Amino acid sequence: MFDLDAYLARIDLPARPTNDAEGLARVQRAHRLAIPFENLDVRLGREIAIDSASVFAKLVTARRGGYCFEHNRLFLDALDAAGFTARPLLARVWLGATAVPPLTHTLSLVTIAGEQWIADPGFGGSYAPVMRLADGETAEAPDGARFMLARDAEHGWVLSRDGDPATTDGRGIGPGWQRQYSFTLDEVHDSDLAMGNWWSSSSPTSRFTNATIVSIILPHGFATLTDRDYRRRAASTDSAAEITDPRVYRMRLSMMFGIDLSAEDVAALDLF
Repeated sequence: MFDLDAYLARIDLPARPTNDAEGLARVQRAHRLAIPFENLDVRLGREIAIDSASVFAKLVTARRGGYCFEHNRLFLDALDAAGFTARPLLARVWLGATAVPPLTHTLSLVTIAGEQWIADPGFGGSYAPVMRLADGETAEAPDGARFMLARDAEHGWVLSRDGDPATTDGRGIGPGWQRQYSFTLDEVHDSDLAMGNWWSSSSPTSRFTNATIVSIILPHGFATLTDRDYRRRAASTDSAAEITDPRVYRMRLSMMFGIDLSAEDVAALDLF
């Protein structure tokens, strides 16, 4: 049984969401404000388990973060417990891609009153709001960025972003609309998610095996820590620094991202 009350407490949502688009948006926003995106366990050589019990234990009970396969497993379980109808989709992340990328991202397709919506609290590159699945649909994120959905003859659907690069993780920067990821509405099975998770956490060409990544959204901004490089945008105020002391890195993880690692774990990340 999914403990919805514990999940809502973890994301600081005081009441159960209504089963409509506004309720869905509130849950996703609260989730991403409270639970960081991070791949620290990948870099520490630990297995990334994406079954419901393991994800709940890590992201809710232990108050850690995770990457997309963990976030969206937890989110889907919460939506189901709250009475929503939702299922997973797989996506290709185009940020920085020079060829067709693999299916290494997952998001959620939610059906509300006969309409389909996409929701995704597990995208680490920026904050994409909940959107109705319709060709040409646009939405504005709280940080001012605009998002657009468009049909694509080859890849199904494409989500694009037009906004300030300061509220991203630094990939896919350029003028105008930038592709974030593409997806189809094909049925996704647990084995498909397991394959994407395995590749993401173990392939020598995966971004997650080559960089230490943490991010979280702020009420009107974004904070990210990639290896030793820290950046933060809060409203119109920017700050950036290279962290050269493991004690400062550990403190920053705790104070900004809510992640408490031991000194031994920080040393094992091999950043200093």
